[in-house]
Amino acid sequence: MAERVFIFDTTLRDGEQAPGASMNIEEKLIVARQLEKLGVDIMEAGFPAASEGDYESVRRISEEIEFCRVAGLSRTRREDIEKTLKALEPAKNPLIHIFIATSDIHLEYKLKMTREQVLKAAGEAIRFAKKYLDLIEFSCEDASRSDPKYLVQVIQEAVQAGASVINIPDTVGYALPFEFENLVKYLRENTPGIEKAVLSVHCHDDLGLAVANSLAGIRAGARQVECTINGIGERAGNASLEEIVMALHTRKDLLGFDTKINTEQIYPASRLLRKITGYPIPPNKAIVGANAFSHEAGIHQDGVLKHRLTYEIMTPQKVGIPQNRLVMGKHSGRHAFRGRLQELGFELSDEELDQAFKKFKELADKKKEVFDEDLETVVMDEIIKIPRKYRLKYININSGTEVMPTASVQMEIDGVLLRDAEFGDGPVDAAFKTITKLTGAKCKLLLYSVNAITGGTDAQGEVRCRIEENGLEVSGFGAHTDIIVASALSYIDALNHLEFKKQNRSGLKGEEA
Repeated sequence: MAERVFIFDTTLRDGEQAPGASMNIEEKLIVARQLEKLGVDIMEAGFPAASEGDYESVRRISEEIEFCRVAGLSRTRREDIEKTLKALEPAKNPLIHIFIATSDIHLEYKLKMTREQVLKAAGEAIRFAKKYLDLIEFSCEDASRSDPKYLVQVIQEAVQAGASVINIPDTVGYALPFEFENLVKYLRENTPGIEKAVLSVHCHDDLGLAVANSLAGIRAGARQVECTINGIGERAGNASLEEIVMALHTRKDLLGFDTKINTEQIYPASRLLRKITGYPIPPNKAIVGANAFSHEAGIHQDGVLKHRLTYEIMTPQKVGIPQNRLVMGKHSGRHAFRGRLQELGFELSDEELDQAFKKFKELADKKKEVFDEDLETVVMDEIIKIPRKYRLKYININSGTEVMPTASVQMEIDGVLLRDAEFGDGPVDAAFKTITKLTGAKCKLLLYSVNAITGGTDAQGEVRCRIEENGLEVSGFGAHTDIIVASALSYIDALNHLEFKKQNRSGLKGEEA
């Protein structure tokens, strides 16, 4: 029987630290429910001391999740630990994840502490938390750039203080696989008492090696991997959950390990996160990218038709990719509609279902074919609830080869109807300038992308934009059969997210394991 590797998902904490990927409480709850369906062993729900929003999201997730262990991140400060423990109170299976940096560069420039002070802080924090909670994970931040002999001291102290999981992070994605494997092996062989704890690894992708380093850590003795859906996360991201899980599954013959992940929920989880965060999935992304199971070369097509194993090492069905994505139409009923949304990772209340079903019927009357992408778009406004300071009521565009592009826009701002018009270099520019004038926005547009999310001339256009103001980055999403309307909706959605984030701004960005 294959040996078990535990999957620690940190999409809701470390993944959310990706610029523009912050989620509100309702969005986090949606992802948390899907992570439970996916079968992760532990989900890190947030960093409670970072903000009131993070505290509340950890508490809400703790109340709702039934089977997965729920973790909260904490620095070694006593006030952080107390707040994290309080946020985790409702959890059926809580875990507190305490961390402190151990590399000399972090000690000197960030913490301004000596090695002895860090050693003492780690032990005291774990002993304090142990009074209230039995399961404690301890992380040596920036372990891959730390002195291995000092790491032995810190880990020994952590185990003696009561830590049951020891995490070895490659925080800045610096290590090479053979180097990281040697580090984990050295710590396992030279740290007294380490056999009492589960060894974990947490790797970042700055050199594109997060998954390779994670697998190297497993080979060296780690039995827990920390990762995120789609590899989302700080800077270049984290180790990708789907890649690690399918590597272990596909190469069980060589690695000899397994997980309890329901692999058929991988694709729905990937798409759900993409929809919520606005982070696109590259077509060539392993496992979940649009091209992952596509074959264009004639020799490949011929081989797959004769026997799929010639060019496919796993089936799309194994990761939850449906063969036929056309599932709904104007004659589809409420039961089928709810069922398909559940398959896509959405759990709606009766009231939300009623509103979403009404929008679905309106769309189905306009389109001959309704795809999964359409359904995802239909339900987002019903379940993603952030305060809507700005609402689009009306937009009219005058544009052409012999006409100066003009946009006339009516918006509802804090319940008041306002209308204005502006010229622009094109119809989208005119629309954005008018919306900016109406809202008084001072943000900078960082990204604007357009994609047809379904086929055909009646396809819905999907627009994503990212804006920045005073260091705050947010993404906006809009979809409509008219691409100009979709653009306006996307920009307004981003402005609403910006307003929400201003009110819930975290003071602890940059801290991570």
